[in-house]
Amino acid sequence: MSFLLTVSVAIRALLRNKMRAALTVLGIVIGIAAVTTMVSVGTSAGQLLQNQIQSIGSNFLVVQPSQQRRRGVQSGSMITLTDSDAAAIGRECSSVLASSPLVFGARPVVRGNSNMQPREMWGVGVDYLSVRSWDLDAGGFFTERDERAGNCVCVVGYTIVRQLFPAGNPLGEQLRIGNIPFTVVGVLGQKGASLTGDDQDNIILMPYTTVKRRLQGSAFRDVAAILVGARAPELIETAKSEIQQLLRDRHRIPPGQKTDFEVVTSAQLSELFGTITGMMTALLSSIAGISLIVGGVGIMNIMLVSVTERTREIGIRMAVGARGRDILVQFLIESVVLSCFGGVIGLIVGISASVGITTLINNVSPGADWPVVVSLPAGIVAMIFAAVVGLVFGLYPAWRASRLDPIDALRYE
Repeated sequence: MSFLLTVSVAIRALLRNKMRAALTVLGIVIGIAAVTTMVSVGTSAGQLLQNQIQSIGSNFLVVQPSQQRRRGVQSGSMITLTDSDAAAIGRECSSVLASSPLVFGARPVVRGNSNMQPREMWGVGVDYLSVRSWDLDAGGFFTERDERAGNCVCVVGYTIVRQLFPAGNPLGEQLRIGNIPFTVVGVLGQKGASLTGDDQDNIILMPYTTVKRRLQGSAFRDVAAILVGARAPELIETAKSEIQQLLRDRHRIPPGQKTDFEVVTSAQLSELFGTITGMMTALLSSIAGISLIVGGVGIMNIMLVSVTERTREIGIRMAVGARGRDILVQFLIESVVLSCFGGVIGLIVGISASVGITTLINNVSPGADWPVVVSLPAGIVAMIFAAVVGLVFGLYPAWRASRLDPIDALRYE
């Protein structure tokens, strides 16, 4: 008996019980759809992460005070960094393009009858835009003279412009931060939402000296962190080593002793979030993959029922010359066709679901800009796995059918 004829007979047998066949493949459909959706959404999240890392600069480093522990319990961080450390990093580290101190400056912002609390308010150095790879859409950044004098000037993001300056150009206009009037000298280019959905354009930047003197009322030179930009992405590890050695010397930390600072690179952030995203995707995909096993068990049960119902048919085929191998192949083909048919439907449903989920996220969170990614490799692997499930779980019913005795099968009622 030819293979094509065997396939034809198997498909006709399945079409005789369309409803039962449809219910049989439901588990496979759910499993393939869930795996495809989870992997596609996970890939989308990973690509969004990479876009976010690129938006802050692939050569970006953060120097921050190290976390202090007491009796094994984390108890916060001590102030160990100063603006002179930031200046020394930019001046003495050959792999560093620029550096900027960072200090907190959160205060209510008022203009006329409007007021708001920006998500981010930072005191920074004049090289902040170079470090962050951030452009200006209008005006300019504050100067070294503003920084030295502690002038009350600021640069705002687009969200601030929309909420406090709806009438037009904010350049040269004033707003009050706390009770102190600041003059707007520049408008930052739009960044959109961050990975967590936060609005990156809801930001105000000021000279760090102004924040220290006018908003914090402090004469100390400590800073919360230092932002650093390497000259090129491939120099980021070299820059990290140079920064660590420089600050060890400046802080008089002997070799082998724990430092009072930490240097974190954008590559480390990307790797950390990538690992978390990958683990979550793998976990959810594994859970979804259980549906494929459940679907396989369903196929095996239905195929056993089919063997029992078609015992007399099997006996007739054997009586006219069909061999046990032909019967085995026929039932295996039925099982694989069922599984692959469910896989195709599941793949279509999974692709549609992944596109729908990312579109929904973008609609619910304006500015989220999640990329729509369809993981075809994951779908292909899932389809192969579906075929394997059909083959494995259909093997026992097919073997049982092929071992029937033709005489007993013909007598079966």
